[in-house]
Amino acid sequence: MKVLMLGEGLARRGGIVSVQQLILEQTDPSIEIEHIATLVDGSPLDKIRAFLKALLNLSRELLFGSVDLVHIHVSERGSAFRQAITTLISKLFGKPVVMHTHGSEFHEFYSHLPAFVKAALSWVYRKCDRFIVLSESWKEFYIDALELRQERVTVLPNAVKIPDQIPQREPTESSQILFVFFGRIGHRKGAFDLVKALSLLPREYHSQVRLVMAGDGELERLEELVQDFELQDVVSIMSWISPAQREALSREASVFVLPSYNEGLPMALLEAMSWGLAVITTPVGGIPSVIQHKRNGLLVDPGDVYQIADSIKLLIDDCNLRHELGRAAYTSVLPFGSNKYWQSLTHVYTSTLFES
Repeated sequence: MKVLMLGEGLARRGGIVSVQQLILEQTDPSIEIEHIATLVDGSPLDKIRAFLKALLNLSRELLFGSVDLVHIHVSERGSAFRQAITTLISKLFGKPVVMHTHGSEFHEFYSHLPAFVKAALSWVYRKCDRFIVLSESWKEFYIDALELRQERVTVLPNAVKIPDQIPQREPTESSQILFVFFGRIGHRKGAFDLVKALSLLPREYHSQVRLVMAGDGELERLEELVQDFELQDVVSIMSWISPAQREALSREASVFVLPSYNEGLPMALLEAMSWGLAVITTPVGGIPSVIQHKRNGLLVDPGDVYQIADSIKLLIDDCNLRHELGRAAYTSVLPFGSNKYWQSLTHVYTSTLFES
């Protein structure tokens, strides 16, 4: 089987790229996957050129490449329109299409579109033979909003590579506890709320906590906020880090914090769970499908800096809870391992081909 996979360029950063790379790393000899980049970093002109090149490569492969199936990764905004075009081209050539949704803010983006644009997008997406979503809540949304047929929508949560060995974090008192935040720095992932929450902690807690925040985005604004709250001795800010750097920090850390306003099913969260970190996050998008409050993590309301502060304080004070939540997070993420994911995705491919 030959699969043509369309999505963001692999040199870009973020969860969608991580998912694509995980799929491309599979070594099933019965399935050949060729990737075409529909979005790259660079100027607007660079992006237009890359998309036009992608359309050319797509058309050539569909004409001459013996393609059996097209797997398209889609998000919100420009991605929704670009991949509507690639869907139409694929269907024009009579190829089955698997649309793989990732957009954490697609619901907000879609709700603000004019009615005729909604109707057009919905019409195109209904042409897809299979629709992959990240959670049951997203399944309900896409069925209702786009009027998709229920039997064509498949829930396939993101996968994660499970480390061969994780640190044995014993429930002991520590002079300083490392908290980490991995993700785009900005409002949506709650980066600024996290710093504000730290400022609410009693001063005596500042010597007990160190927070490393790593990601691209609004770094200057974050640095200004840290200075305004005089948290320079508590918060360390890094730009986007390599997988090796993220692994090193995950080994050292005890707690992962991601107080997002919108999410699909964040890869950073699954990776943190795979390292046995206690988690503080929000019940948005697909997160409630993997995190249950006080069972394998702590859930706070988006934007509630007082809840975030209380959760941080609780995990500083209660080393046993911190340890138990980390172990429970690790155990609960094991079913999301990459091998099982590949089996599920292969089933999507074969069943789509059979039904088309």
